[in-house]
Amino acid sequence: MEIKNKAVLTILGLGIILLLLLTGWIYRSVKSSHIELGADQQIDITPQQIQSIKDIGEWEFLSISDEEMVDTIRRGIFTDDHLVRIYYGTLRLGVNLKQVESGWITPRGDTLEITLPKIGLLDRDFIDEARTKSFYESGSWTTKDREALFRRAYQRMLQRGLTPQNIQIAEQNGNAQVRQVMQSMGFRQVKIQYKD
Repeated sequence: MEIKNKAVLTILGLGIILLLLLTGWIYRSVKSSHIELGADQQIDITPQQIQSIKDIGEWEFLSISDEEMVDTIRRGIFTDDHLVRIYYGTLRLGVNLKQVESGWITPRGDTLEITLPKIGLLDRDFIDEARTKSFYESGSWTTKDREALFRRAYQRMLQRGLTPQNIQIAEQNGNAQVRQVMQSMGFRQVKIQYKD
């Protein structure tokens, strides 16, 4: 019986040692293999997203309504002829996304860098000729005379509308609008610049 007890104790001791070794091995395995969780800081923008933004076409950032009164006098021997016309127009400032260059949207880490074309006049035909009025007209005037008045009104509207201040306002509006669109697509950091 003593031999049996010794055998049981030996088997029991070996089992305990084996159990301790197995526990140690499992502990070391768990401790040496670890899992790290983290967020991917890289922004991924798909070609489809870039194309959908580009498909906007002309993106208006500022519209300026203007009214110009232009007159001319033709001196005569007995009487003078007068022509006074009022022109109405709306200048629209913004960018044409059809003019973007390749790589105009570039992800850099957690920031999306966007290079837009220079802000400019979106439509060169901004005078509404249907609203043009003859304010005062005496004498007879040719089509050429009326075209000369139109060109003067056109130049005045350009000078009044395409000022550095208006371009700066359009740029600020553009930054806000572009940033809002990008943030709605999930991009938090957006850096915008315009071509010179």
